[in-house]
Amino acid sequence: MYDVITIGTATRDVFLTSAFFKVLKDQKHLCFALGSKIEIEQSFLTVGGGAINAATTFSRQGLKAATLIKIGQDESAKAILKELKKENIAPFAVIEKNASTAYSTIILSPTGERTVLVSRGASEDLKTQEVPFDKIKSSWVYISPGKISFEVIEKIFNYFFENKTLIAFNPSGYFIGMGMKKLKSLLAKTKVLILNRGEAANLTGINYQKEKEIFKKLDEITLGIAVMTDAEKGVLVSDGHKIYQAGIFSLEGGKKHIIDRTGAGDAFGSGFIAGLIHQKEKCEKGLCQPYNIEYAIKLGSANATSVVEKIGAKEGILTKKEFEKNKRWKYLKIKAVSL
Repeated sequence: MYDVITIGTATRDVFLTSAFFKVLKDQKHLCFALGSKIEIEQSFLTVGGGAINAATTFSRQGLKAATLIKIGQDESAKAILKELKKENIAPFAVIEKNASTAYSTIILSPTGERTVLVSRGASEDLKTQEVPFDKIKSSWVYISPGKISFEVIEKIFNYFFENKTLIAFNPSGYFIGMGMKKLKSLLAKTKVLILNRGEAANLTGINYQKEKEIFKKLDEITLGIAVMTDAEKGVLVSDGHKIYQAGIFSLEGGKKHIIDRTGAGDAFGSGFIAGLIHQKEKCEKGLCQPYNIEYAIKLGSANATSVVEKIGAKEGILTKKEFEKNKRWKYLKIKAVSL
């Protein structure tokens, strides 16, 4: 029995940095001079993907963690399995001999903005018959599905819901693009829904500035808690009764620019769920809430801040000791208002 199982993608990532990388206003195209050579300052080879990043948080937070992923039979797969062993994460790894492991090249600008070149490989081809339902027993499941098919994810949701496993759902753009009607059966089984502000607006069809209306819609169709991250502005969380609003922690040493945004969403989402698991109740003046939302926000925010200060989606992920002992993470202003 695991505390948390993550389900989603696993990738081999290479990060490239150079002072010659410039951010252009054109969001649709990546521009290089034909026939030229561009000097690279540094390259970093790491392991990532939503399922791996989240599982790393859970394991470093002292939880018994496992991950269900699909990889190829190649050197990248070996690196991923080696990393999982190092992080004490149990691997439920489906190996596809005829496909490569997902691979990403991340081009980082000096200001921390990035362009990702991705080959999804085996990660998006998980089949129902490959899911070891008899082995994946857990208290929580964290699902960040990438481009795994809706039919497979729906069967995974049904299995965990029927077995009273709490479901945290961080839908990809691919799933949000399916629309509310298509996702309704999944959202009805979701205990914690994690989206960024733009995704929440797209899914509900409500203007992103109307946060109360967005939360009311999400609260109608999910089981409990809706999380809406908002980049450098922080996060908003609804538990169906209150909206909690928080900013972000300052960057270390008063720095103005983050190093790398990659993995910030995974770090916040998984940190938030770890916080819910660590502190299941918050009691004040004789009144108790089923979860300590403020503690979860603080852990998620600290985890995300630590991640963006380093290159790679996993490098800055906090251990339980690092979060609890470092005075830097003690205070974060959080305001709660009635929904």
